[in-house]
Amino acid sequence: MPTPTASLHPFVYLASQSPRRQELLQQLGVRFELLLPRPDEDAEALEAERAGEHARDYVRRVCIAKAHAARARLVAGGHAVRPILVADTTVTIDDAILGKPIDADDAVAMLTRLAGRTHEVLTALAVIDADGTLLPAALSVSKVRFAAVHADALRRYAASGEPLGKAGAYGVQGRAAEFIEHIDGSYSGIMGLPLFETAALLRAARIDF
Repeated sequence: MPTPTASLHPFVYLASQSPRRQELLQQLGVRFELLLPRPDEDAEALEAERAGEHARDYVRRVCIAKAHAARARLVAGGHAVRPILVADTTVTIDDAILGKPIDADDAVAMLTRLAGRTHEVLTALAVIDADGTLLPAALSVSKVRFAAVHADALRRYAASGEPLGKAGAYGVQGRAAEFIEHIDGSYSGIMGLPLFETAALLRAARIDF
């Protein structure tokens, strides 16, 4: 029997600064409010790698840690109690995790490693329900093949500033699209929020959309 509409939550908290994730939630028609780290929080520390950790284990662990941190932030801030959505994306190749480049040179190094090869983009999703229960996390895995791009083109792209703040030093929805020969998986997952898995989790958390 369907859950009564009155029991649905009118919005979800999104614990992410990514404008792409906000756009994707809007695409689904999901109402959301941002629940971002406070200035005194060390959000980057949650993304620290552990020796020998597999990329899939890493992205799940980081996502869940961010979800718990967001729940603590909600409680400490006295916000209205609603479910919280968190996502984390990483790029992996040769069993290595490619995070966000620290500068343009680092971006060029990452892109050079990807050029002419296939890599994986992993996006983990976590939702903490209004009662504080962590729902089973979801993982979207996509394969992306880059063309054999000339070094000059990679340097120009890195100089644009677009790679900064993006796992693997590129955004599929931006200028880097010209490098991509083939995608096997979820385009929205590569952007940072796989919509199929997101919709399923939000319905499980009784979000009204």
